[in-house]
Amino acid sequence: MNLLLLSNSTQYGRGYLEHALDTVTSFLPAGARLAFVPYALADHDTYTARVRGALEPSGITVRGVQENADPVAELAASDAVFIGGGNSFRLLSALYRTGLREAVRDAVRGGLPYMGASAGTNMAAPTLRTTNDMPIVQPPSFETLGLVPFQINPHYLDPDPDSTHKGETREERLTEFLEENDVPVLGLREGSWLRVRGGEAHVDGARPARLFTRGTPPQELPTGTDVSRLLTTTPRFDAPAR
Repeated sequence: MNLLLLSNSTQYGRGYLEHALDTVTSFLPAGARLAFVPYALADHDTYTARVRGALEPSGITVRGVQENADPVAELAASDAVFIGGGNSFRLLSALYRTGLREAVRDAVRGGLPYMGASAGTNMAAPTLRTTNDMPIVQPPSFETLGLVPFQINPHYLDPDPDSTHKGETREERLTEFLEENDVPVLGLREGSWLRVRGGEAHVDGARPARLFTRGTPPQELPTGTDVSRLLTTTPRFDAPAR
C-alpha cells in the first residue's frame, strides 16, 4: 500500500495543507484526479472547494465524492483518494452509509494511493478507539479501514507541566486504552505524518512522534524513524491487562 497519513491539514499561521504541500504533491501522481471525501464536516461542497483551492494550482484535479450521484463510482475513476479531517464519528458513519468504507479499503489495498489528515488518518487504523473526537453520531461499528494494524492518535498533545487543568492528559487516555487493548498507538504531533510504502513505514514531518505500547514507557520517535516493525503488529482488542 501507498499511504500518507498527516496529523493535521492546517498549521498555525499557514494555509490549508501548506505546511506539507511539497510532500503531498510528490506523493500524489502527477496530474492526478483526486477523490476527496469531505464527510467529516457538514458542508461538503465548501470543504471540497478548500481542498481544490490548495491542490489544483499544483496540477491536481480535485473531485468531491459527493459531486457524483455514485460516490463509489467517483472513487473508481480516480488516481488517488484523500479523506479529510473533522469529526471522526460523523465521517465513519458516512463511509458505512455510502459503501465507501469497503470500497476505499479494497481500492487502497489494491494499490490506490491514500492520503488522510486528522480524522482521515484515524480511518487508516483498525478502529476509532483512539480518536480525540466527541461521538456526535453513532456509526454502525467502530471498525475503520484497517490499512495499518496499529492505532494512530493525530494531534497528539504533550502534558503541560504548567497547566492548572485537572482533566486527563492525552498520555493518560492512551494509557487507559492500553489497559484494555494490546495494540501500539502512534501519537502524531502537529506537523508530523506517517509515510507507508509497501512494507516500510517512516515518521516524517516537522516534529517527532510518540509511540505507546503496553508494558513499556512511551518512546520518542524522531523524524525519519523507521517504524516498519509496526506493520507486522497483531492487534488484540478487548484484551484487558492481567
